[in-house]
Amino acid sequence: MRIRKILPILAVLFITGLLAACSSGAAQEGPVGPAGPPGPIGPQGPAGAQSEPGPPGPAAATEYVGDQTCAGCHPDIYLSFSKSGHAYIHNPVVEGTPPQYPFTQLNQLPDGYGWSDILFVIGGYNWKALFVNQDGYIITDAPGTTGDTAYENQWNFENTRVGESAGWAQFHPGEDKVLFTCGTCHTTGYTSSGNQGGHPGLIGTWAQDGVRCEACHGPGNLHISDPKNIDMKVDRSREMCGDCHFNADLETVESIDEAVLAHPASEAIYRGKHVVLDCVVCHEPHVGVVQQRQANLPVTRTECAECHYQAAEYQNNAAHERNNLSCTACHMPTILKAAWGNPESFIGDIHSHQVVIDPTRIDQLDATTNPASYDLAPNGLNFACRHCHVNGSAQALSDDQLILGAIGYHNRP
Repeated sequence: MRIRKILPILAVLFITGLLAACSSGAAQEGPVGPAGPPGPIGPQGPAGAQSEPGPPGPAAATEYVGDQTCAGCHPDIYLSFSKSGHAYIHNPVVEGTPPQYPFTQLNQLPDGYGWSDILFVIGGYNWKALFVNQDGYIITDAPGTTGDTAYENQWNFENTRVGESAGWAQFHPGEDKVLFTCGTCHTTGYTSSGNQGGHPGLIGTWAQDGVRCEACHGPGNLHISDPKNIDMKVDRSREMCGDCHFNADLETVESIDEAVLAHPASEAIYRGKHVVLDCVVCHEPHVGVVQQRQANLPVTRTECAECHYQAAEYQNNAAHERNNLSCTACHMPTILKAAWGNPESFIGDIHSHQVVIDPTRIDQLDATTNPASYDLAPNGLNFACRHCHVNGSAQALSDDQLILGAIGYHNRP
């Protein structure tokens, strides 16, 4: 009886405890289990619209800064360059004062002119000089006149090798208003439009007189603004030099005095194995030949014997060996004429770069053309040999003797 009354009471207490436990705070969360395997990749969403590229930004302008600016960082190179001929092929006359040159002094003017009448001097460094009047025309006649074909207007410097003293020569004498069209190769930063300084005879405009640093290396303003990251152009190819030292005709060139050429050009090198070489292999571009001769130094950075050592070791002529005859005396004869030439002695005043000699060929001219023209085939024996063995001299040799001596000249017995 008493037990029946106790059981309901216990049941009520148990239910009350369960309800109290459910209404209290939840139990603490257990530790996170290991991650399950990744699910499959969902489908690719639609591609977004591609925007149009924006316009290119403006290119940085290039400007010429002048060789004096270059000299600030490259003083040694500039000092050497400033004695070479490139800098002096076009020279302004400032307030009637003649240009100054490293190795020559120009104190002669065409008849009838004073320095106040001269705007520019073309050349004057070593071979010759021409003069430009205040209107920009090359002087070819006395002031205020025209038509005098005997007028002498080109000053040639002395050349003892050719046998000529300093004196006057002719360049288009008597012609009226000869334009200065030489800016492409005589100035820096040249453009063919306009007239420099408003002078009607000067065709084109330019940044600096003469062939200065930027003529070969290009405008320098970007380089001087960031010299570590912006390099100057360095083109060591023969074609770059050939932009100026080149003649349009690779086969023949009209001769002067029926014996020597009028224009020093580099195309002769195409007629031999040296075609594979660039000019800078032999020539230091910042050093001129004349300044090296003045200092009694080698005129090239490479000697012939460095490549042609076998030929240099033997010459089939004891007299040549005793006299220490140079390779260039025969292989690079002075066929070219800038100022003076002596056709009878087969001597010009600039060396050819046509080094191949044909030991069976005497003449250098193609007599079938009128006027006779210089043939850019291998050097003939007149120029290769007769500038020493000239007719009438103690060393004179006949054609047959020259051919006999030339055939197999470097062959050992």
